[in-house]
Amino acid sequence: MKRVLVAYDGSQQADAALDHALAEFSDAELHVLCVLDPAEATYASTEEMPAVADGWYDEATEEAERILAEAEERAGDRELVTAHVVGRPGHSIVEYAEEHDVDQVVTGSHGRTGVARLLLGSVAETIVRRSPVPVTVVR
Repeated sequence: MKRVLVAYDGSQQADAALDHALAEFSDAELHVLCVLDPAEATYASTEEMPAVADGWYDEATEEAERILAEAEERAGDRELVTAHVVGRPGHSIVEYAEEHDVDQVVTGSHGRTGVARLLLGSVAETIVRRSPVPVTVVR
């Protein structure tokens, strides 16, 4: 059975990537991965770094679980393997693909809005350049 990884952050492009994977890989085992990027904590906050670090992981994990629940709702009756990891998004997605013997990666061309969107535009490029398997970038 083919294993397909969908990079998912809850953005419109991530929704499009998930919809594409659901339609194009109907017989595949779909893995949906949400990456918790510690760098986002510093972009989103004006607090001092130690204060951000204290509560960041718990808040980010809660947000990832909410986002992954949305992906499961979007998939309907289709079973998904969901996971979240901490790290730099592009590198973490490629690492997950390698560790889980993934055959294909599907990602949106950009992610969330604001400062993170500027960074996530480069995430798709990182995945395309470093992935050991084919990558589909959905716009």
